[in-house]
Amino acid sequence: MYDFDFLRPASIQEAVTALQGDEAQALGGGQTLIPTMKQRLAAPASLVSLTGIPQMQGVCVSDAGELCVGGATPHAVVATEAAAQFPALAALAGRIGDPAVRNRGTLGGSLANNDPSACYPAAVLGTGAVITTNARDIAADAFFQGMFTTALEEGEIITEVRFPVAERASYQKFVQPASRFALVGVFVGKYASGVRVAVTGASDDGVFRWAEAEAALSADFSADALAELSLGEDGMISDLHGTGAYRAHLVKVMTGRAVTAA
Repeated sequence: MYDFDFLRPASIQEAVTALQGDEAQALGGGQTLIPTMKQRLAAPASLVSLTGIPQMQGVCVSDAGELCVGGATPHAVVATEAAAQFPALAALAGRIGDPAVRNRGTLGGSLANNDPSACYPAAVLGTGAVITTNARDIAADAFFQGMFTTALEEGEIITEVRFPVAERASYQKFVQPASRFALVGVFVGKYASGVRVAVTGASDDGVFRWAEAEAALSADFSADALAELSLGEDGMISDLHGTGAYRAHLVKVMTGRAVTAA
């Protein structure tokens, strides 16, 4: 490692001010940033920790019935405190990484990083959640803009995410056993307005919605509705863990499992 300043602001405004400094970087749980710094792939002059800001911690239910999760809330807290209101989201959080990752990693950090195999992006896109920052609200469909790319501006931080609670929902993940990331993960959420299906781990562009499956499941919410559907391998991740064709097949399999579980 190398020398850097470490700041731990106590409020959102203090964090925003600190991030205006030269080469300042926001720090959530550090599950991606710290290893990246160790490899000298990133070298911020100062780290601004967001974990000491009370307004960005915890889980609650809004007056509109949405599940609200602070951006600095660890996965383990979501797994526990969201279980009664939104079991599918709690189950997703409870299977991220290992206990060390779940107790350090945060919702906001995961979304800001937007790893193409991360679990939370599927939940956000699969529920049509709203990402609140220090400056604005961003709809899920506008937030994810490709692998490791989001709508966040320089110095903008995720303070809260509001999840509409689904009538039925499930997240099914085919786990890459070494990393515990999703080789393919699918979040299915059934709402009065229709069904949303979000896929992570499969595409070179990161998390995406499977529109054909959404249409089929909105008409018939059963795994049988997927029988005639298929995804092509174009644009799918192909690596030592699985070919693009294999991942495309897994998307359909995991979507069917999610519908059955929901």
